[in-house]
Amino acid sequence: MNLTLVVWRQSGPNETGAFKTYQAKDVLPEMSFLEMLDFVNEDLIKAGDEPIQFDSDCREGICGSCGIVINGQAHGPLQGVATCQLYMRHFHDGDVISMEPWRAKAFPVVHDLVVNRSAFDRIIQSGGYTSAKTGKHAEANAILVPKEDQEAAMDNAACIGCGACVAACPNASASLFTAAKITHLAMLPQGQVERARRVKRMVERMDLEGFGNCSNIGECRAACPKEISIEAIAKMRSEYLRALGSTEAKED
Repeated sequence: MNLTLVVWRQSGPNETGAFKTYQAKDVLPEMSFLEMLDFVNEDLIKAGDEPIQFDSDCREGICGSCGIVINGQAHGPLQGVATCQLYMRHFHDGDVISMEPWRAKAFPVVHDLVVNRSAFDRIIQSGGYTSAKTGKHAEANAILVPKEDQEAAMDNAACIGCGACVAACPNASASLFTAAKITHLAMLPQGQVERARRVKRMVERMDLEGFGNCSNIGECRAACPKEISIEAIAKMRSEYLRALGSTEAKED
């Protein structure tokens, strides 16, 4: 396949960016999207040009670092798929493919398609953990967890923190990400320690980072590569209201 790539190029966070057009020739259908970019970068390097900068690590849909807005959609045209799992067989010869970084005030552009997502780290650091000393690991069946709670917790634990929810949301809200982390722990016995303090700290940190408010549009769910339900956001809101009346949160 021969493709035309329209790529956002920006040399730094304080520099002016612009779209630039490249030709990708002899692209194989079995290539992943990132392998296609590797292929294009090889030609750019040979020509003495600067390669297109993009994030990647595991390339297995696990780490969440590969996010790119492709043809206006976070992670591209397929649902439940991260950018690294998108294959060129889903495109056609002669296609024009646009690429740009996540667009959000809280995700400043570092270089080209790379953004700084450390705001997510700070949300986690503010309370997405259990600090109580629990000692040695208990036997797996020692603490019984209802099946529905276990499934809900694990569904939300699947969040890889890629930021597609923020990029897809018209308000650049991080509610789905934050809600997934809060819901994961709130549904398990181990997460009951500091439950109220956790949700209060994480929601307030999310607002402090400059993310927008959720208006229940649902684009976050559509873009999420792990298809996390927006029911998590409702859970986060109920947890936050519960925390406001708790002694634990008031003492924080």
